[in-house]
Amino acid sequence: MDRYQKVEKPKPESPINENEIRITSLGAIRNYINYAIALLQKMVSLLFAHSILMFIGTELVFTLNSPGNGAPFLDKHVKEIVLKAMGQAISKTVAIAEILKKRVPRLHQDTAISSVSITDVWEPIEEGLVPVEMTRQVSMISITLSPKELNKNSVG
Repeated sequence: MDRYQKVEKPKPESPINENEIRITSLGAIRNYINYAIALLQKMVSLLFAHSILMFIGTELVFTLNSPGNGAPFLDKHVKEIVLKAMGQAISKTVAIAEILKKRVPRLHQDTAISSVSITDVWEPIEEGLVPVEMTRQVSMISITLSPKELNKNSVG
């Protein structure tokens, strides 16, 4: 492959949701954790602002003001955070999720794993050689964390 060079394809621009955190193998774990905790604190503070606080035993619990429709912020703001990663960043994502669950009590988790096919094109540097296409499978993970209960029927 020393006689070939990789053709860089433009990455597709997919919009990132406000509650989505895309983990890379280069990013620092503490930065991802700080950002995720900031998002979770924003969600919890908004949830408390639109809830009735009750003491049961020694623990503080809350219920939504309007049980039928939920709190008004739930339509406009994030209800959960989603950690997404591919390839080598998957182990870092799992570590981040575990740290978040330890630091923020009563977080619910839903995990989805999948894979995607990526085709790399290599052009020859020397004349007489043909371009080479190589397809590889890359694993993906999506971890959803929420202070509210998630889908109980989900496999993850």
